[in-house]
Amino acid sequence: MRDPDALAYLRLVALGAVIGIPAALLAAVFLALVHDLEHWLWTDLPSGLGHSSPPWYLVIGLPAVGACVVVVARRFLPGDGGHSPIQGIGGGAVPVLNGPGIALAAIGTLSFGAVLGPEAPLIALGAVVGGVVTLFARVDEKGQAVLATAGSFSAISALFGGPIVGGMMLTESGLAMGTQLMVVLLPGFVAAAIGYVLFTGLGDWGGLSSQSLAVPDLPAYTGTHVYDLVVGVVVGVVAAVIVAGVRRSAERLFDEGPARFGMPLLLVGGGLAVGLVAQTADWLGADSQDVLFSGQSGVPAIAATESTKILLILLVAKAIGYAISLGCGFRGGPVFPAIFLGIAVAEFAHTWFDVSPTLGVAVGAAAGMAAGTRLLITSTLFAGLLVGSAGFDAIPAAVLAASAAWLTMQALDRRSTAEVAPAVS
Repeated sequence: MRDPDALAYLRLVALGAVIGIPAALLAAVFLALVHDLEHWLWTDLPSGLGHSSPPWYLVIGLPAVGACVVVVARRFLPGDGGHSPIQGIGGGAVPVLNGPGIALAAIGTLSFGAVLGPEAPLIALGAVVGGVVTLFARVDEKGQAVLATAGSFSAISALFGGPIVGGMMLTESGLAMGTQLMVVLLPGFVAAAIGYVLFTGLGDWGGLSSQSLAVPDLPAYTGTHVYDLVVGVVVGVVAAVIVAGVRRSAERLFDEGPARFGMPLLLVGGGLAVGLVAQTADWLGADSQDVLFSGQSGVPAIAATESTKILLILLVAKAIGYAISLGCGFRGGPVFPAIFLGIAVAEFAHTWFDVSPTLGVAVGAAAGMAAGTRLLITSTLFAGLLVGSAGFDAIPAAVLAASAAWLTMQALDRRSTAEVAPAVS
């Protein structure tokens, strides 16, 4: 595809536009199903049992029930439930037959409270739509990869506030392709733009508006101060150390757990552990619902928290739940919990030093996302869109936060490699 035939390439772009609508529709239906089931499990069911909030036995038990759903998807449906979140956000072509297993494993993860996000399953389901189109449209192997990417673009556009952040994410992660990258990405941009129009038209149907990360009522942050730049660097380093610690723990569990316990027992035990961590946080004064799930809906609450005790409880509990969910076999995305952890770190500066909460959200989101994805520009762009016009002047600090997190992760990776090399030799 270095010098593609003009008509053949225009056909790929047109197919990308066609893919945008069904990929976005499938993503909307999937997110609505996750939202409705989550609402029933965590709001309607407790209310029916006579509780105003989820009782302890549901907080501890529901993640384990979700683990059983994931076991069914991984054991009895093709595709092992999809991409493992410890290996990143995924991408690329996905066999059509894997779609039901991916959806079921993600529902068992997301609706039942495991600490992972929806981005990886959406990327995979969008790629499945691209695969369906290739069954009817004659394209070569490279064309199939292009259409799978287009479906993924469209499916995740709503999560990141439109096609820009998702597009930059896939662009930055594909830089190794060089000049051929734009040939692959253009149909995806078209698909994402059309898909986002569909998301916008659906409005709040199925709780779609609650699926995107948003922080309402942030105060305006004006002017860029030197000490805020220092805060950005410190937050970036600390967030990266925490995320790296989470990943190391998860990788150890991922490597050793299945052989020691078997996949079903590891998953169910992991679900119980996540629930117990969340309930312990609740007993200590935090909200168990802010510990469970991806962190998308919990960011406004943590941004408004002014208690050091609650911040510390949420940070520790979320990190432990995230590590367990990553390592024991759940299926979801790794990005949003890392963003939550970054914002939690930044909010200590707000609580202790009266730093603007808007600045805290910007630098925390940039640092957490950069640490979780190793994507520098994408993380800064997302942080800027997250705070909007209220935090335009916070972007320089967000750049430094993302850069500090990226550099810290690189240093920690090199140190880990150096420690492993002598043992291997």
